Amino acid sequence: MASSYASASFMLLLVLQLCSCNEALPRADATCPAEQPSAVATVSSHHGEPSCQPPPPHIPVAVFPYDVDPVQFAMNLEYTEAEFFLHAAFGKELDQIAPKLALGGPPPIGAKKANLDEVTWRIAAEFGLQEVGHVRSIQRTVGGIPRPLIDLSAHNFARVMDLAFGSPLNPPFDPYINSLNFLLASYFIPYLGINGYVGTNPIIDGYKTKMLVAGLLGVEAGQDAVIRALLFERRGLVVAPYNVTVAEFTDRVSALRNRLGRCGVKDEGLTVPRELGAEGAICTNVLSADMDSLSYSRTPAELLKILYLSGDEHVPGGFYPEGANGRIARSFLGKPRHGAVEAPGN
Repeated sequence: MASSYASASFMLLLVLQLCSCNEALPRADATCPAEQPSAVATVSSHHGEPSCQPPPPHIPVAVFPYDVDPVQFAMNLEYTEAEFFLHAAFGKELDQIAPKLALGGPPPIGAKKANLDEVTWRIAAEFGLQEVGHVRSIQRTVGGIPRPLIDLSAHNFARVMDLAFGSPLNPPFDPYINSLNFLLASYFIPYLGINGYVGTNPIIDGYKTKMLVAGLLGVEAGQDAVIRALLFERRGLVVAPYNVTVAEFTDRVSALRNRLGRCGVKDEGLTVPRELGAEGAICTNVLSADMDSLSYSRTPAELLKILYLSGDEHVPGGFYPEGANGRIARSFLGKPRHGAVEAPGN
Protein backbone atom coordinates (compact mmCIF):
# COMPACT_ATOMS: atom_id res chain seq x y z
CA MET A 1 0.00 0.00 0.00
CA ALA A 2 2.83 2.36 0.95
CA SER A 3 4.63 1.43 -2.28
CA SER A 4 1.54 2.22 -4.39
CA TYR A 5 1.12 5.54 -2.61
CA ALA A 6 4.77 6.42 -3.20
CA SER A 7 4.48 5.48 -6.86
CA ALA A 8 1.37 7.63 -7.31
CA SER A 9 3.04 10.54 -5.55
CA PHE A 10 6.08 10.23 -7.80
CA MET A 11 3.93 10.25 -10.95
CA LEU A 12 2.01 13.32 -9.75
CA LEU A 13 5.26 15.12 -9.02
CA LEU A 14 6.62 14.22 -12.46
CA VAL A 15 3.49 15.56 -14.21
CA LEU A 16 3.70 18.82 -12.27
CA GLN A 17 7.35 19.21 -13.17
CA LEU A 18 6.67 18.61 -16.87
CA CYS A 19 3.85 21.16 -16.83
CA SER A 20 6.01 23.76 -15.15
CA CYS A 21 8.83 23.11 -17.65
CA ASN A 22 6.48 23.55 -20.60
CA GLU A 23 5.21 26.83 -19.19
CA ALA A 24 8.77 28.04 -18.78
CA LEU A 25 9.74 27.27 -22.37
CA PRO A 26 9.64 30.46 -24.47
CA ARG A 27 7.52 30.34 -27.60
CA ALA A 28 9.16 31.31 -30.86
CA ASP A 29 6.44 33.89 -31.44
CA ALA A 30 3.91 34.62 -28.72
CA THR A 31 1.63 36.31 -31.26
CA CYS A 32 1.04 33.06 -33.14
CA PRO A 33 -1.85 30.83 -32.01
CA ALA A 34 -1.21 27.28 -30.85
CA GLU A 35 -1.11 24.85 -33.75
CA GLN A 36 -4.25 22.77 -34.23
CA PRO A 37 -3.54 20.40 -37.11
CA SER A 38 -6.74 18.44 -36.65
CA ALA A 39 -8.85 21.60 -36.90
CA VAL A 40 -6.99 22.74 -40.02
CA ALA A 41 -7.50 19.35 -41.62
CA THR A 42 -11.22 19.50 -40.85
CA VAL A 43 -11.57 22.96 -42.38
CA SER A 44 -9.81 22.00 -45.61
CA SER A 45 -11.35 18.56 -46.04
CA HIS A 46 -14.37 19.80 -48.05
CA HIS A 47 -12.41 21.93 -50.53
CA GLY A 48 -13.47 19.70 -53.42
CA GLU A 49 -17.22 20.26 -52.91
CA PRO A 50 -19.04 22.05 -55.76
CA SER A 51 -20.08 24.90 -53.46
CA CYS A 52 -16.38 25.70 -52.91
CA GLN A 53 -15.59 26.06 -56.62
CA PRO A 54 -16.00 29.32 -58.55
CA PRO A 55 -18.64 29.42 -61.30
CA PRO A 56 -17.42 28.77 -64.85
CA PRO A 57 -16.15 31.90 -66.62
CA HIS A 58 -18.35 33.62 -69.19
CA ILE A 59 -15.38 33.82 -71.53
CA PRO A 60 -13.28 30.66 -71.07
CA VAL A 61 -9.93 32.30 -71.87
CA ALA A 62 -7.45 32.41 -69.00
CA VAL A 63 -5.19 35.19 -70.27
CA PHE A 64 -5.73 37.29 -73.38
CA PRO A 65 -2.58 38.57 -75.12
CA TYR A 66 -3.56 42.18 -74.36
CA ASP A 67 -3.84 41.35 -70.64
CA VAL A 68 -0.11 40.77 -70.31
CA ASP A 69 1.40 44.25 -70.58
CA PRO A 70 -0.90 46.06 -68.10
CA VAL A 71 -0.47 43.36 -65.47
CA GLN A 72 3.27 43.14 -66.00
CA PHE A 73 3.46 46.92 -65.58
CA ALA A 74 2.13 46.45 -62.04
CA MET A 75 5.21 44.38 -61.20
CA ASN A 76 7.22 47.60 -61.01
CA LEU A 77 5.23 48.69 -57.97
CA GLU A 78 5.13 45.19 -56.50
CA TYR A 79 8.93 44.95 -56.69
CA THR A 80 9.20 48.37 -55.06
CA GLU A 81 6.91 47.50 -52.18
CA ALA A 82 8.56 44.11 -51.69
CA GLU A 83 12.02 45.64 -51.42
CA PHE A 84 10.93 48.50 -49.17
CA PHE A 85 9.05 46.36 -46.66
CA LEU A 86 11.48 43.42 -46.68
CA HIS A 87 14.47 45.67 -46.10
CA ALA A 88 12.69 47.69 -43.42
CA ALA A 89 11.62 44.57 -41.51
CA PHE A 90 14.41 42.07 -42.11
CA GLY A 91 17.28 44.05 -43.60
CA LYS A 92 17.15 41.64 -46.57
CA GLU A 93 16.33 42.05 -50.22
CA LEU A 94 14.02 39.97 -52.39
CA ASP A 95 16.94 37.88 -53.70
CA GLN A 96 17.62 36.62 -50.18
CA ILE A 97 13.98 35.86 -49.39
CA ALA A 98 12.91 34.41 -52.74
CA PRO A 99 15.86 33.79 -55.06
CA LYS A 100 15.28 34.24 -58.82
CA LEU A 101 12.01 36.19 -58.49
CA ALA A 102 13.80 39.40 -59.47
CA LEU A 103 14.62 37.80 -62.85
CA GLY A 104 18.13 39.19 -62.82
CA GLY A 105 17.20 42.80 -62.13
CA PRO A 106 19.62 44.92 -60.08
CA PRO A 107 19.30 45.21 -56.30
CA PRO A 108 17.70 48.39 -54.94
CA ILE A 109 19.62 51.49 -53.94
CA GLY A 110 19.78 52.59 -50.32
CA ALA A 111 17.13 50.33 -48.77
CA LYS A 112 17.90 49.27 -45.20
CA LYS A 113 16.47 47.92 -41.98
CA ALA A 114 14.28 50.42 -40.16
CA ASN A 115 14.13 51.18 -36.45
CA LEU A 116 10.58 49.98 -35.83
CA ASP A 117 8.41 49.27 -32.80
CA GLU A 118 6.89 45.80 -32.42
CA VAL A 119 3.55 46.52 -34.12
CA THR A 120 5.04 48.42 -37.05
CA TRP A 121 7.71 45.76 -37.52
CA ARG A 122 5.07 43.02 -37.74
CA ILE A 123 3.11 45.02 -40.29
CA ALA A 124 6.20 45.67 -42.41
CA ALA A 125 7.24 42.01 -42.19
CA GLU A 126 3.81 40.74 -43.22
CA PHE A 127 3.45 43.26 -46.05
CA GLY A 128 6.92 42.43 -47.35
CA LEU A 129 6.19 38.71 -47.43
CA GLN A 130 2.82 39.37 -49.07
CA GLU A 131 4.59 41.27 -51.84
CA VAL A 132 6.75 38.22 -52.50
CA GLY A 133 3.55 36.31 -53.21
CA HIS A 134 2.30 39.12 -55.44
CA VAL A 135 5.44 39.07 -57.59
CA ARG A 136 5.29 35.29 -57.86
CA SER A 137 1.60 35.22 -58.76
CA ILE A 138 2.02 37.79 -61.53
CA GLN A 139 4.98 35.92 -62.99
CA ARG A 140 3.06 32.67 -62.85
CA THR A 141 -0.01 34.13 -64.58
CA VAL A 142 1.31 36.48 -67.27
CA GLY A 143 5.09 36.10 -67.12
CA GLY A 144 7.48 38.52 -65.51
CA ILE A 145 9.71 41.50 -66.13
CA PRO A 146 13.09 42.00 -64.47
CA ARG A 147 13.14 44.08 -61.32
CA PRO A 148 13.98 47.67 -62.32
CA LEU A 149 16.64 49.68 -60.54
CA ILE A 150 14.75 51.06 -57.53
CA ASP A 151 15.93 53.97 -55.38
CA LEU A 152 14.71 53.43 -51.81
CA SER A 153 17.40 55.55 -50.21
CA ALA A 154 16.66 57.98 -47.41
CA HIS A 155 17.83 60.69 -49.83
CA ASN A 156 15.08 59.81 -52.33
CA PHE A 157 12.36 59.82 -49.66
CA ALA A 158 13.75 63.13 -48.40
CA ARG A 159 13.32 64.47 -51.92
CA VAL A 160 9.67 63.34 -51.91
CA MET A 161 8.99 65.23 -48.70
CA ASP A 162 10.93 68.29 -49.86
CA LEU A 163 8.80 68.39 -53.02
CA ALA A 164 5.66 67.94 -50.93
CA PHE A 165 6.53 70.89 -48.67
CA GLY A 166 8.03 73.06 -51.37
CA SER A 167 11.33 73.50 -49.54
CA PRO A 168 14.01 71.28 -47.96
CA LEU A 169 13.16 69.84 -44.56
CA ASN A 170 15.85 70.23 -41.94
CA PRO A 171 17.11 67.69 -41.08
CA PRO A 172 16.34 65.71 -44.27
CA PHE A 173 13.46 63.26 -43.85
CA ASP A 174 14.63 59.71 -43.09
CA PRO A 175 12.06 56.88 -43.45
CA TYR A 176 14.22 54.38 -41.60
CA ILE A 177 14.88 56.33 -38.41
CA ASN A 178 11.65 55.49 -36.52
CA SER A 179 8.19 53.97 -36.88
CA LEU A 180 6.34 57.22 -37.55
CA ASN A 181 8.66 58.26 -40.36
CA PHE A 182 8.41 54.76 -41.81
CA LEU A 183 4.60 54.93 -41.84
CA LEU A 184 4.70 58.36 -43.48
CA ALA A 185 7.04 56.98 -46.15
CA SER A 186 4.77 53.93 -46.58
CA TYR A 187 1.90 56.32 -47.28
CA PHE A 188 3.43 57.12 -50.67
CA ILE A 189 3.52 53.85 -52.64
CA PRO A 190 0.83 51.20 -51.75
CA TYR A 191 -1.95 53.68 -52.51
CA LEU A 192 -0.64 54.03 -56.06
CA GLY A 193 -0.96 50.27 -56.43
CA ILE A 194 -4.68 50.59 -55.71
CA ASN A 195 -5.04 53.31 -58.34
CA GLY A 196 -3.20 51.17 -60.88
CA TYR A 197 -5.25 48.02 -60.33
CA VAL A 198 -8.54 49.95 -60.47
CA GLY A 199 -7.38 51.32 -63.82
CA THR A 200 -6.21 47.93 -65.06
CA ASN A 201 -9.37 45.97 -64.34
CA PRO A 202 -11.56 47.38 -67.18
CA ILE A 203 -8.93 46.74 -69.88
CA ILE A 204 -8.29 43.03 -69.23
CA ASP A 205 -10.60 40.14 -70.05
CA GLY A 206 -8.99 36.81 -69.18
CA TYR A 207 -10.62 35.09 -66.25
CA LYS A 208 -7.27 34.30 -64.64
CA THR A 209 -5.99 37.83 -65.07
CA LYS A 210 -9.20 39.31 -63.68
CA MET A 211 -9.02 36.97 -60.69
CA LEU A 212 -5.37 37.91 -60.18
CA VAL A 213 -6.01 41.66 -60.33
CA ALA A 214 -8.98 41.37 -57.96
CA GLY A 215 -6.86 39.47 -55.47
CA LEU A 216 -3.97 41.93 -55.76
CA LEU A 217 -6.29 44.92 -55.44
CA GLY A 218 -7.87 43.50 -52.29
CA VAL A 219 -4.58 43.11 -50.46
CA GLU A 220 -3.10 46.41 -51.71
CA ALA A 221 -6.24 48.20 -50.49
CA GLY A 222 -5.93 46.43 -47.15
CA GLN A 223 -2.30 47.47 -46.80
CA ASP A 224 -3.12 51.09 -47.57
CA ALA A 225 -6.03 51.00 -45.10
CA VAL A 226 -3.77 49.73 -42.32
CA ILE A 227 -1.18 52.44 -43.01
CA ARG A 228 -3.78 55.19 -43.17
CA ALA A 229 -5.55 53.96 -40.03
CA LEU A 230 -2.30 53.97 -38.04
CA LEU A 231 -1.52 57.46 -39.30
CA PHE A 232 -5.09 58.64 -38.64
CA GLU A 233 -4.72 57.55 -35.03
CA ARG A 234 -1.67 59.85 -34.87
CA ARG A 235 -3.10 62.63 -37.08
CA GLY A 236 -2.63 65.37 -34.46
CA LEU A 237 0.84 64.24 -33.47
CA VAL A 238 3.66 66.62 -34.33
CA VAL A 239 6.37 64.95 -36.40
CA ALA A 240 9.68 65.83 -34.76
CA PRO A 241 11.64 67.94 -35.40
CA TYR A 242 9.57 69.59 -38.12
CA ASN A 243 6.73 71.04 -36.03
CA VAL A 244 4.26 69.68 -38.59
CA THR A 245 1.41 67.29 -37.77
CA VAL A 246 0.93 63.86 -39.28
CA ALA A 247 -2.30 65.08 -40.94
CA GLU A 248 -0.45 67.92 -42.67
CA PHE A 249 2.22 65.51 -43.89
CA THR A 250 -0.44 63.34 -45.54
CA ASP A 251 -2.18 66.39 -47.03
CA ARG A 252 1.11 67.54 -48.53
CA VAL A 253 2.01 64.13 -49.94
CA SER A 254 -1.45 63.65 -51.43
CA ALA A 255 -1.31 67.11 -53.00
CA LEU A 256 2.11 66.24 -54.46
CA ARG A 257 0.78 63.05 -56.06
CA ASN A 258 -2.13 65.00 -57.56
CA ARG A 259 0.26 67.68 -58.83
CA LEU A 260 2.69 65.21 -60.38
CA GLY A 261 -0.09 63.02 -61.82
CA ARG A 262 -1.55 66.01 -63.69
CA CYS A 263 -5.02 64.49 -63.99
CA GLY A 264 -7.01 66.23 -61.28
CA VAL A 265 -7.76 65.20 -57.73
CA LYS A 266 -7.34 61.46 -57.20
CA ASP A 267 -5.75 61.62 -53.79
CA GLU A 268 -6.70 62.98 -50.38
CA GLY A 269 -5.11 63.21 -46.95
CA LEU A 270 -6.48 61.97 -43.63
CA THR A 271 -8.99 64.80 -43.25
CA VAL A 272 -11.03 66.68 -45.86
CA PRO A 273 -13.66 69.44 -45.87
CA ARG A 274 -16.98 67.90 -44.85
CA GLU A 275 -18.47 68.30 -48.31
CA LEU A 276 -15.71 66.05 -49.71
CA GLY A 277 -16.13 63.35 -47.08
CA ALA A 278 -18.31 60.24 -47.36
CA GLU A 279 -21.80 61.36 -48.40
CA GLY A 280 -20.78 64.94 -47.62
CA ALA A 281 -21.38 64.17 -43.97
CA ILE A 282 -17.98 63.65 -42.35
CA CYS A 283 -14.54 65.26 -42.47
CA THR A 284 -12.51 62.21 -41.49
CA ASN A 285 -10.91 60.47 -44.45
CA VAL A 286 -9.39 57.21 -43.29
CA LEU A 287 -9.84 55.86 -46.84
CA SER A 288 -9.25 58.00 -49.90
CA ALA A 289 -12.22 57.72 -52.28
CA ASP A 290 -14.33 59.74 -54.70
CA MET A 291 -17.77 61.28 -54.15
CA ASP A 292 -19.39 57.83 -54.34
CA SER A 293 -16.74 56.33 -52.03
CA LEU A 294 -15.14 54.43 -54.90
CA SER A 295 -11.38 54.08 -55.33
CA TYR A 296 -9.69 56.43 -57.76
CA SER A 297 -8.15 55.09 -60.99
CA ARG A 298 -4.83 56.05 -62.53
CA THR A 299 -3.22 55.12 -65.85
CA PRO A 300 0.35 53.84 -66.19
CA ALA A 301 1.39 57.26 -67.52
CA GLU A 302 -0.03 58.98 -64.43
CA LEU A 303 1.69 56.51 -62.12
CA LEU A 304 5.05 56.99 -63.84
CA LYS A 305 4.73 60.77 -63.62
CA ILE A 306 4.39 60.37 -59.87
CA LEU A 307 6.93 57.61 -59.27
CA TYR A 308 9.55 59.35 -61.42
CA LEU A 309 8.91 62.53 -59.34
CA SER A 310 9.19 64.38 -62.65
CA GLY A 311 5.57 64.90 -63.64
CA ASP A 312 6.50 63.39 -67.00
CA GLU A 313 6.27 59.69 -67.91
CA HIS A 314 9.07 60.24 -70.44
CA VAL A 315 11.56 61.50 -67.83
CA PRO A 316 12.71 58.79 -65.41
CA GLY A 317 14.05 59.46 -61.96
CA GLY A 318 12.72 59.32 -58.42
CA PHE A 319 12.07 55.71 -57.48
CA TYR A 320 13.19 54.43 -60.91
CA PRO A 321 16.43 56.21 -61.90
CA GLU A 322 16.69 54.22 -65.14
CA GLY A 323 12.94 53.98 -65.75
CA ALA A 324 10.42 51.28 -64.97
CA ASN A 325 10.37 47.99 -66.89
CA GLY A 326 7.92 46.24 -69.20
CA ARG A 327 6.57 47.14 -72.63
CA ILE A 328 4.32 49.99 -71.42
CA ALA A 329 6.93 51.77 -69.31
CA ARG A 330 9.73 51.32 -71.87
CA SER A 331 7.50 52.61 -74.69
CA PHE A 332 7.40 56.03 -73.02
CA LEU A 333 11.19 56.05 -73.04
CA GLY A 334 11.44 54.82 -76.62
CA LYS A 335 13.35 51.79 -75.38
CA PRO A 336 12.92 48.00 -75.73
CA ARG A 337 10.62 46.00 -73.51
CA HIS A 338 13.59 45.00 -71.33
CA GLY A 339 13.63 41.26 -71.01
CA ALA A 340 10.07 40.22 -70.24
CA VAL A 341 9.70 36.53 -69.43
CA GLU A 342 6.62 34.55 -70.44
CA ALA A 343 4.51 32.76 -67.87
CA PRO A 344 4.91 28.98 -67.71
CA GLY A 345 2.73 27.40 -70.39
CA ASN A 346 2.19 30.59 -72.40
